[in-house]
This record gives sequence, C-alpha cells and structure tokens, in this order.
Amino acid sequence: MKENNDNRWLGLLGIELSPVSHSERLISAVGGFLGIYAILQVSNHFVGPAAATLIVASMGASAVLLYAVPHGPLAQPWPLVGGHLVSGVIGVTVAKLVADPLLGGALAVSLAIGAMHYLRCIHPPGGATALSAVVGGAGVHALGYQFVLTPVAINVAVILTVAVLFNYPFAWRRYPAYLKKVSKPVQPPEERAPISHEDLVYALSEVDSFIDISEQDLVAIYDLATRRSRAETFSPADLQVGHYYSNGLFGPEWAVRQIIDSSGGEHPSGDMVIYKTVAGAGLNTTGVATREEFAGWVKHEVYRDDGNWRRK
Repeated sequence: MKENNDNRWLGLLGIELSPVSHSERLISAVGGFLGIYAILQVSNHFVGPAAATLIVASMGASAVLLYAVPHGPLAQPWPLVGGHLVSGVIGVTVAKLVADPLLGGALAVSLAIGAMHYLRCIHPPGGATALSAVVGGAGVHALGYQFVLTPVAINVAVILTVAVLFNYPFAWRRYPAYLKKVSKPVQPPEERAPISHEDLVYALSEVDSFIDISEQDLVAIYDLATRRSRAETFSPADLQVGHYYSNGLFGPEWAVRQIIDSSGGEHPSGDMVIYKTVAGAGLNTTGVATREEFAGWVKHEVYRDDGNWRRK
C-alpha cells in the first residue's frame, strides 16, 4: 500500500524518475555555465553591464532547455529565436500602449503565448522576455524596440552558437536535434508493427496538447521498445525463485510479481510456483500457478533500481 501511495504522490507532483547518467547531468551543467557566461561577456562588451543583465532570467531558462533537454521541441533553434524575438516585440509594443504595468505585463505574456503557438515557436522563456520588456523599468523602456536587438537578439545568437558548438562532440546529444546520430540503427518498417507519420499525427491530435518530444525520438523509442519486446520470450524452465517478473502492461493493469517458492518437481511446465505481487495491480497479494501459467503471464524479468522497475 505504501508503494502505491508513493507512486500516486510522484504522479501528482510530476516527478519523473528518468534513468539519466551522472555524466549526462554533468555535461548539462557545464553547458549551462558556458552558455550563460558567454552571454554575459558578449553582452557586457557590446551593450554594457546594465543592458547585459536585463534578461538574464529568461536566458537562464533557455539554458536549461538547450543544455538539459537539447532534443526537446521547445529547445530547437526556431522556438529559441522566434520565441524570444517575437515575445520581445510584443512586450515592447504593449509597454508603449498600456500604461498600467500590471495589466501590461499580463497582456504581454498572454499575447506572446498565443503568438508562439501560431508561429510554432513555443519557448517558455519567451514569456519572461515579454514580461521584462513591460516591467523592466525606465532603462528597458528607454531602449524601445532596440531592446529586441540589444540585448535580446545578441543573447539569443550567443546561446545558440554555444549550444551548437558545445553539444557537437557528443554524438548522442548534438544540437539541433536534426543532427543527432542514432546510436543503434532504426528498425526497417517491415520488421515492426506498421506505424507512420500519419499515425503519429493522429495520435498527437487526439491528445490535443503540446508534447515535448520530437517525432523522430518517438519513432526511435518505439523501434527500440518493440525490438527488445520481440527478442525476449520466457519458458517455464526460465523462472527462478526469488526473482521478479512483470506482465509488461500499462496503467492500472501493470504488476510485478516475485516468485517466493516452487514445488521443484521434474516437470517444469506442471510444477507449481507461489508468488507475491510486489508492485502494481494486486499489491501485497499472493497466489499459486503452474510454471506454464506463470510463464504465460510474464512479459519480462525486472529488478528494482533507484525507485524504478527495470528490465534485466
């Protein structure tokens, strides 16, 4: 019961226990440092320290996207460039037309969101750019539309250049995502269940919400998952006492069972096993089945690692 409650809170809080390596996390942090440091140095040289720090907050948010999730659609060049510049123009325009900074700030962010949606350049830090153009004070207002060029355009150019150069040595995270090299060959279409661009478009339209993953990554994930799924089968003789097994289903039907005892006879298919459900549907219940029945339920063997159940 405790594990179910833990999973529920993790889901409500949106905590993803993603299997990211320590080296990947370190690379992301170093990239963020280089990107922001370069922005501050270049902006300080061209426009002075005051203007250089005008939109540090929005560029910091962009750095998180470009260096922590470089293949996400929100981090790609057009969302980065269009999101900041379009939002900057909207922010300056609203600041000139609306005297109340509270109303103007809310209106600028709202219009920026709508514009980024229609122009297909959604970039969350763009909202901060629009907002800073309205509430940034007299110094920002004095710049007028120059604010879009200096410091916004300069900062965008710098962080984009650093992202391309910094990520290039790492084949698995090259930026833009189009340059990423797939570490394993993608399955030929004839070797997998049929799925096409149109299928993905339909599925995403049914979700009707922006999904922060590219079509290429979706297909790659599907290929890897289906390839591994077909490669693994279980016979009754493969089952071992003390090991954990999953049915591989999704949602409320997913479960993990541990074999806690076995009759150990001479006929593996007919021998009995006693199992306990340790995660998912039927948590903490026990049951008895023949080895053949249990093997038919099993999709793959799993083990516990850092809060996740992983396949062996």
